[in-house]
Amino acid sequence: MIILNTEKTPQVPIVAILMGSISDAETLEPARQILKEFDIPCELKVLSAHRTPEQTINYAKVAKARGTKVVIAGAGGAAHLPGIIAAMTTLPVIGVPIKSKSLNGLDSLLSIVQMPAGIPVATVAIDGAANAALLAVEILALASPELAGKLETSRTKLQEKVLKSSV
Repeated sequence: MIILNTEKTPQVPIVAILMGSISDAETLEPARQILKEFDIPCELKVLSAHRTPEQTINYAKVAKARGTKVVIAGAGGAAHLPGIIAAMTTLPVIGVPIKSKSLNGLDSLLSIVQMPAGIPVATVAIDGAANAALLAVEILALASPELAGKLETSRTKLQEKVLKSSV
């Protein structure tokens, strides 16, 4: 069972939000906000598959032992960060393709979504950090009735918002 952050004391991050560059922080901020709304402890960290490969590999190797349950990894361009993380851990990895200047994120999307058989990375839409966080919540809710209830409540509120907006 997953214990949610019910106290104000710092906890081990249950979800890691990784980015290849600090410039990706704004794109990944919706994930952090959603996890905060669900009281899920998370951390944001800059790691690069290309510029800091040893640190990235080491982080992935110890993430599970630290108590991390899900990794959200955003990357642009060649977008190797989610793949290298997935190759080094059996934790679920959710890739967020970051919109790039040259190909509007299509390069990032294809780099993440085309993982070889045996090393999966769940992939959301380009700049889809919000859905990455919600997918992480769904994964965690499998082991937490409390979190499952919060997710149901959130879905009900979303439905009500849509129905209220009808003319």
